[in-house]
Amino acid sequence: MSGHQFLNPTDLAPPHGFSHGAVAAEGRTLYIAGQTGHHPDQAIDDGIVEQFARACVAVATVIDEAGGGPGDLVSLTIYTTDIAGYKDHLGRIGEAYRAVFDNHYPPMALIGVADLFDPRAKVELVGIAVIPA
Repeated sequence: MSGHQFLNPTDLAPPHGFSHGAVAAEGRTLYIAGQTGHHPDQAIDDGIVEQFARACVAVATVIDEAGGGPGDLVSLTIYTTDIAGYKDHLGRIGEAYRAVFDNHYPPMALIGVADLFDPRAKVELVGIAVIPA
């Protein structure tokens, strides 16, 4: 158990798939660079769901490399070039997220952008994790 405290004040709209805030447990802070759906050979799947799933695995892999686990993620920012496609596949995207992070929902933001570094990429995840002491 990570010991992180996730906050959802009753004065705010109920969160669905995220928390409104997080108080991280004592530990080492890990800043995770933008992770896309690229495979190690730089191939990338076409679909936004497949790219999102692969990016989630990449985020979890970085956390694992630091000695933590998926529950140590305390913040996630999702950038996408396709907000409509993201919404259209929200159920499958949620399944892909839970396959990696289970029912762990830190504070998150979804931001639409015009482009990502690789024009084939449709989604990029940037995270912060705190690995407990």
